[in-house]
Parts: sequence; C-alpha cells; structure tokens
Amino acid sequence: MILTTVNTGEAQGRSQLDDPCYYLNVISAKIRKSIFKIHQTFGPGLLENTYEECLEYDLIHNQKLNVERQKSLPLTFEALKIENAYKVDLLVENEIILELKACVALQPVHRAQLLTYMKIHGSRLGYLINFNEKLVKNGIHRFVL
Repeated sequence: MILTTVNTGEAQGRSQLDDPCYYLNVISAKIRKSIFKIHQTFGPGLLENTYEECLEYDLIHNQKLNVERQKSLPLTFEALKIENAYKVDLLVENEIILELKACVALQPVHRAQLLTYMKIHGSRLGYLINFNEKLVKNGIHRFVL
C-alpha cells in the first residue's frame, strides 16, 4: 500500500519517522489496520461521529492503545490560557492526532486544521482521514512535522 505523506518542509533530512520500527510507526500501523477494518465493514456513507466512535473502540479494545476522543487541548497566548481552545477527534497515545472527516472531498482548511492542532499540541505525527472514499486508502493522509 502506498500511503500519502505530507512533508511540511519544517523537518529536513531523514528522521526517526522514516524507520518502520520506530514506536510511532508501530502505532501508525495499528491505526491504519483499524481504519481499514472499519471501512471494510461499513464503507462510505456514515456520519463522521459514527466512524469516530467505531475507530476509538477498535483502537482501545482490539489494538490496545490509549485513545482520547474529542480531547480538549489548551491554547496559550502570552498570559492568556484558553483551556478548551480546540478539540481533536482522536488523540492516540498522547502523540498522534487523528482528524476524521466524512465528506465529498477534503478541503485545504482540513489540512490547515490538522497542522495547527499538531503544532499547538507538539505532535510530530498526524492523520487526516476521509472515510467517505470508495477506497479508504485514498482518504488517508499522513502528516509529519
């Protein structure tokens, strides 16, 4: 399977994320396994929150990963701290952000949303997933900072 990886240009050269044995890549393989399982079971056409709940369940119960759903994360601006500035759909092992969509086509704003979440949280790896694809592999986009 070929996976789309978006290089944001912020990291130069090879990194640990190029190593398939690196722990984040091991977790990523489990995430992709769950995505394919859910999409194979239901296909496109469900609501985003349904895919979200199913993915959370599979990652926790079958892949044995720590997952937080609709995780509120704070934003700090100078002396101001906004406790519930944004919510990520799924935060896996407090490292990987999953932003789920069930739309006709991903828009540039979806990419920007995920990259902003990753920068604010300090995540090096994130996935933008559109379940509304006939072949879900076309809807999985991997982002590395």
